[in-house]
Amino acid sequence: MGRRTRRAAALAAAGLLATSLQSLTAHAATPARVDLKVLVVDDGGPATAAIIAELASQGTPYTVVNLQDPSRPTITAAFLSDTVNGTPRAKFEGVVMPNDNPFAAGSAEMTALAAYEAAFGIRQVDAYTYAQPAVGLNWAQNPGYIGSLDGTQGAVTTQGTAGPFGYLKGSVPFEQPDPAVSTSYGYLATPLAQQAAGATFTPLVDAPIPGSTARGSLVGQYDHDGRSEMVITFVYNQYQQQYRLLARGIVDWVTKGVHLGYDRNYFAVQSDDLFMSDDRWDSTLKCTPGDVTCPPGTPETANPIRMTTADEAYAKQWQTDHGFTVDWAYNGGGSEDWKSDHETTTDPLVNQFVADQGSFRFINHTYDHPFLGCVQNVTVVPWQCTTNANGTTQWVSQATISNAIHDNVTWASQKGLQIDPTELITGEHSGLVTLPEQPTDNPYLAPALASNNVKWIASDSSREHNQRAVGSSALTIPRYPMNVFYNAGTAAEETDEYNWIYTSAAQGGSGVCETSGNSTCLSAPLDESTGYSSYIVPLETRIDMGHVLANDPRPHFVHQSNFAEGRIAYPVLESILSTYRNLHNDNTPLVNLKHSDIGGELQRRAAWNTAVTSGQVTAYQVGDSVTVNAPAGVQIQATMPNGTVQQQLIGTSAFGSSYAGSLSGWASRGALQSAVTLKLNGAGTGSNGLSVVATVIKAGTKLGITTPAKALPVPAGVRKAVPAGPGDTSRTKAASLVPGTGKPVPGKAAVKNSRTAKTGKATRPGHK
Repeated sequence: MGRRTRRAAALAAAGLLATSLQSLTAHAATPARVDLKVLVVDDGGPATAAIIAELASQGTPYTVVNLQDPSRPTITAAFLSDTVNGTPRAKFEGVVMPNDNPFAAGSAEMTALAAYEAAFGIRQVDAYTYAQPAVGLNWAQNPGYIGSLDGTQGAVTTQGTAGPFGYLKGSVPFEQPDPAVSTSYGYLATPLAQQAAGATFTPLVDAPIPGSTARGSLVGQYDHDGRSEMVITFVYNQYQQQYRLLARGIVDWVTKGVHLGYDRNYFAVQSDDLFMSDDRWDSTLKCTPGDVTCPPGTPETANPIRMTTADEAYAKQWQTDHGFTVDWAYNGGGSEDWKSDHETTTDPLVNQFVADQGSFRFINHTYDHPFLGCVQNVTVVPWQCTTNANGTTQWVSQATISNAIHDNVTWASQKGLQIDPTELITGEHSGLVTLPEQPTDNPYLAPALASNNVKWIASDSSREHNQRAVGSSALTIPRYPMNVFYNAGTAAEETDEYNWIYTSAAQGGSGVCETSGNSTCLSAPLDESTGYSSYIVPLETRIDMGHVLANDPRPHFVHQSNFAEGRIAYPVLESILSTYRNLHNDNTPLVNLKHSDIGGELQRRAAWNTAVTSGQVTAYQVGDSVTVNAPAGVQIQATMPNGTVQQQLIGTSAFGSSYAGSLSGWASRGALQSAVTLKLNGAGTGSNGLSVVATVIKAGTKLGITTPAKALPVPAGVRKAVPAGPGDTSRTKAASLVPGTGKPVPGKAAVKNSRTAKTGKATRPGHK
């Protein structure tokens, strides 16, 4: 294209923009209506997929325009805006682009987007683009850097802390899970010293430029031509810690802090088998006597693992010192067995927990930990469901299930232990589906739950990730199993079993990691004296931090054995807590919910997400007022600026609670109201309360429309998420999927996300 042709194209584009803006000037004095929905222009890459995942996680409505779909809608002025009852309407409150301009040169779609953003003050996120003058940056050279960012220590700038990333203390470390695989790539460059007239570039997150004393931008805000872009110059996927730390701020920035949905960082830990004695791993037999993983006839564990009163005192003080509460799933029958075995009428451990119960939370784990699914045939490994002569499954009876629940509640009442009887964790999540051995729930489980008023029953997230109903009265609460084994009381035992599971047969392990398809193998066995602290603890920290930073309230679980003897649970918990608190400001604490509260959160989310995805939610902002319409009975979920209140028929009421520098939470319609109305006050009044821009850009004015971005490098470790290590089943599964599609990579089966299948550990019939 020659100079004359390029000039003609630029003038034509400027004319289109001017026409779009002129059509709005008649309403300049009228506050615009801005619909609370985000437009995502998707090229199928991992960066846009990551932002889509964050929007979905928060429950924030969005519309995707897939550039790879030949039948996609064309982005025009009419697609982006219209007029409702004489009021100009912006149909999207923010725009996410795969880069600064993914369209062909001279694209009318990019022109329409630029006009729309300028007219309504709508922000745009460039999910991944390269450093260039067109986005306010120097080329990444002299000084500059282009390449892998693995292990880079990014930092939030002063402006970033004062802006969208104020919930972070400052550090944004880039992961390096596998030195042999590049898992990040990006550009480090400095802002242009001489910006275009009226333009500014503000770094929000930066990092040192190798070989230079300068720092290069990783995330910055480029304001120009009446538009504002968040320029991100590194690529990422939804699982990487560097992105997870910034995801909340990206959504808050593009929506100016006014959007439906919210993001909080949850961490709950439940310790099963309190008052019972857990079987111990045998490092010689490489199995657990008393468990069905050992050959039939193997003598039971002679030295089981059980907490002492000293362990209880340590747990109480630890919780106080670390500002964190562990939930204890108790089995009253375990205490009665212990008293019988020790020929005593009292159990000091129970007495001390009861005396200190104000420091703890307790959950019914059934009286004596029976298996509540099918009748197990444990003469074979793995076990099987016993069948009747006609081939039907033999099920544990409803009476047995009911007694296991009821007797534990009665025992707690007799001991003076305060519990919530609506909460339940069955032994090994039994009674629920247990694949592959038991493909359906025990049909007697649901009526037993109903008769005992159980509303919240724990399930295994590695088997069933989503909440579901069990009968008409109960809902599941999926839990993440931590790779701190129930049958290990010391670091050496944990490491020996870990080696057996995750080491190849040639290296002396079981070889399960080579055949299960659900885990990776260690390159060599871990040192039993150092492997727990040097490898297992950091790895489990990375895996669990992935859940914490993903707006995921699902709890994690370990066992009482891990709080006894070597107390191996604490190094993991302390590592998670310290890692989190070193990265986040005090305004963004970990949210530590009890069992039933987690269930309620998942239940509300499910109703909200169903309403959003089915198009039953509409929300918009006009001036300082936000109106949200949702189906009757569905609570609305939103994030708003500080000072926001809910408008009632008469007066106002509080909205949400403070978190990460904003107000967020759930709200229901007020009495005699058909919608939820939120009023933005104080500093938040103008965040999205924008009058339509009255300025008309004349033909010939330089537009903030760049040439389309070239294809950008994306390393294999971003295209296919690299697992943090053995046990990281979510990213193992993601690595086998085509980014942005959820479909298996051709020729490669998706990995089954099942810890039971991965470890080869079968459920145990009970403890003695």
